[in-house]
Amino acid sequence: MKITKAVIPAAGLGTRVLPVSKSMPKEMLPIVDKPAIQYIVEEAVRSGITDILIITNRGKGLIEDHFDRAPELEAHLMKGGSEKEPTLKSIIDISRLANIYFVRQKETRGLGHAVNCARSFIGNEPFAVLYGDDVIIGEDPACGQLIRAYEDFGKGVLGVNEVSPEVIGRYSSLKVEPLRDRLFQCTDMIEKPSPDKVFSNYSILGRCVLPPEIFDILDQTPPGSGGEIQLTDAMKVLAQTQGMTAVEFTGKRYDMGNKLGILQATVEVALKHPELAESFRDYLKEIASTL
Repeated sequence: MKITKAVIPAAGLGTRVLPVSKSMPKEMLPIVDKPAIQYIVEEAVRSGITDILIITNRGKGLIEDHFDRAPELEAHLMKGGSEKEPTLKSIIDISRLANIYFVRQKETRGLGHAVNCARSFIGNEPFAVLYGDDVIIGEDPACGQLIRAYEDFGKGVLGVNEVSPEVIGRYSSLKVEPLRDRLFQCTDMIEKPSPDKVFSNYSILGRCVLPPEIFDILDQTPPGSGGEIQLTDAMKVLAQTQGMTAVEFTGKRYDMGNKLGILQATVEVALKHPELAESFRDYLKEIASTL
C-alpha cells in the first residue's frame, strides 16, 4: 500500500529550550527564515506524503496560523508589485504544501500517547511519523528513504544513526543485524538504556514508518520511562513479534529541542542560503579571528 499519510507529534513542552518555549512553540523556532516545523513538513511532502496530521496542545496555535492563509499580509505584499511577487508566492505556497490537519493532545502523556491520537486520521493504513524535534536536511529526504524500505520489506521501519556511547542513555538502543547497505533487521530495542542494557549504538532518531497495528499495541502499552507512554515500547513489541527494518538514513539531523542544535542548524543553513551565504561566511571568519 502506498504511504500518503504522516503524523508530526508537536505537543512537547519544550523544557530544554526554556524560556523561549514558554510562549512560543519550539517547533516555530526559526532556522534562518523558516520555522523548524516547515522543514519537517517539506521533507514529508518531498517523500510523497499528501496528508499530514500535526499533534499539538494548548498554546500552539501559532503552528496552525503558519500553515493557514494570511489575507492581510498577502494583500500588503500584492501592493508591492513585481518586486514582492516571489515573497508573496512563498507565503501562499506554505498553505498549499499538503492537506494539513491538527488535533490536540489534551494530556502530556508521552510520544506514544500523542501518536495514538492519530488513530481515526490514519485508519487502516501504514503511515510515517516525523518527530517535531528533529529537522533532517539532505538531498534525499529521510522520510522517503524509510518509505522505500517499507515498500521493499513490508515491515515497520525505523530511521536510525549511530550515537556516541556517552549519550546513548538519552536515546534508544536497538538490537540490529545487517541486511544490505545501510539497512538492518531490528528485533529488539530499549528506551533510555542503562549502560548494562545497551544493544548497540544505533538509535531511533526522529523518523519511523508504522503499520496500523501499532495503535492496538499502544492501547496495551503501560507508562514507561518518565512515567509516559513511550512509542519505543510499542515498537519494541513490533520488533519482537514481526521484526522491523532499520534504515541508517542520510542527511544532517538537527535536534531542535536542544539549544546547541538550534544554533548549529541556524549557522549551517545560513552558510547555504542563497541570499546570506557569502556575507554570513565573511562575518563568521571575522568573528573566528577574534576567538
